[in-house]
Amino acid sequence: MGATTPLGGDVPTSWSALLAGESGVTALEDPWAGQLPVRIAGVLRKDPAEIVDRVQRRRLDRSQEAALVAAREAWSDAGAPEVDPERLAVVVGTGIGGALTMLDQDDRLEELGPRLLSPFTIPRLMPNGAAAVVSLELGARAGTHAPTSACASGAEALAVGAALIRSGRADVVVAGGTDACLHPLSIGGFARMGALSTRNDTPELASRPFDRDRDGFVMAEGAGLLVLERAEFARARAARPYAVLAGAGVTSDAHDMTTPDTRGQVRALTEALRDADLTPADIGHVNAHATGTPAGDITEARGIAQAVGTHPAVTATKSATGHLLGAAGAVEAVFTVLTLRHALIPATRNLTVTAPEVELDLVTGEPRAVPVTAALSTSFGFGGHNVVLTFRSPS
Repeated sequence: MGATTPLGGDVPTSWSALLAGESGVTALEDPWAGQLPVRIAGVLRKDPAEIVDRVQRRRLDRSQEAALVAAREAWSDAGAPEVDPERLAVVVGTGIGGALTMLDQDDRLEELGPRLLSPFTIPRLMPNGAAAVVSLELGARAGTHAPTSACASGAEALAVGAALIRSGRADVVVAGGTDACLHPLSIGGFARMGALSTRNDTPELASRPFDRDRDGFVMAEGAGLLVLERAEFARARAARPYAVLAGAGVTSDAHDMTTPDTRGQVRALTEALRDADLTPADIGHVNAHATGTPAGDITEARGIAQAVGTHPAVTATKSATGHLLGAAGAVEAVFTVLTLRHALIPATRNLTVTAPEVELDLVTGEPRAVPVTAALSTSFGFGGHNVVLTFRSPS
């Protein structure tokens, strides 16, 4: 597994900070932030520019840099498997893609004219750019895919990766998500919708999933990638898996562009259980999508209670990281896997008074030490995208 987040530049530091109850949400120090109604965000704890070399930086958007950093960590963590390139695939989802490049180059176009645009403009802004960069890095030739399903993109990439293995098209798939678009346009646009928290004076308290006084999500940037392997392939090389991606549920609401629908989420939760051949009673933990929006958290809480029940221990790690958009589902998959591995559920930050409509067993205060053999990670996106992943401990 690999990740770069507002909590840390890799998986171990991000996980340690999460367990310690740290917040990755800070005040934005960029000069342009002063004009905005929202001036807080989850900024990467470690700048990818410190890792990616200068030549590559000229060719890559920040979201692609983040994906490359996470991919390198994940590949190294997996022991750099020796796999036929034609049996190695890449799936990297993104919600926004190379928007920073597009906006920057548009400014350059207006100021200096087309002759001074970067020759790398198009590869840097393409939504499939991050997937292509990782594919080039690893020499993957079994297919390169880039799901774009808003905030469910990273989770859907993992579902697609599992399907590639199940279908026999690949033995190993590097899958996950990335997004990095902290910019006046994106922050201002989300703020205009009323989707963002406006707690500018207390950034670390702004992301409040399931809390009675939540007032919106906090934009963040990051990337998370996981190496998925066919079980037989992993056994043949004596690999020791962290967990099994046992199932996935993917549905769509066809209800409203921005308002979630409990029915679609319930179907995704139910499908994820059925795909894994598990029952609600088997699930001991849910890493909830829970962004901290007034409507979204309640919709999800009702969906979990209806489809799974109120017995699983639920956490919302966006309280610490902010909302990583297309990378959120992948990074939260990493946290879910680590919860299974360490039998330790991270606590939800900033949960002072639970919203009265929420009837779930929420982990608060300190991490909860409890053995968990099966867990769900939920991701929902604008457009009515619903993705639920089922993980279980390796046998």
